[in-house]
Amino acid sequence: MEQNEQPVFGIEKLYVKDLSVEVPNAPEIFLEQEAPQVEIHLASSGRPVGEGVFEVVLTVTVTAKLGEKTVFLVEVGQGGVFRIVNVPEDQVQPLIAVACPNILFPYAREAISDAVTRAGFQPIVLQPVNFEAMYMQRLQEQAAAPAEPTIQ
Repeated sequence: MEQNEQPVFGIEKLYVKDLSVEVPNAPEIFLEQEAPQVEIHLASSGRPVGEGVFEVVLTVTVTAKLGEKTVFLVEVGQGGVFRIVNVPEDQVQPLIAVACPNILFPYAREAISDAVTRAGFQPIVLQPVNFEAMYMQRLQEQAAAPAEPTIQ
């Protein structure tokens, strides 16, 4: 049947795989008046978990500091299970590295904001992220890096 050859890209499940909140200097840190410096780190990874089924995890880490003191550290691993079937091999990696994180990001943003608020701070609203640009930059870095033997 020709219908079975149609490309399929679908969401099977969205979930929080990991969530951690640390406020190491509480309660004294709540007495501070100045605004902390906020640093945001993003990473995503994907792996096959079955025939045409992939798990993608977008990890967002938000660290707020006042000088050397950590105000809070919140990390969420927003996971998703995606079905990718009948998609050309060269298009699977961009789906995992760009399309899937784009789908997961709003959920990760909500989890971060909620966790920061529950920790007693003003919510952090993450700005939109261009995952395609991040993916292209990573490809350029890989192409520019000399091939070194890997030792495991």
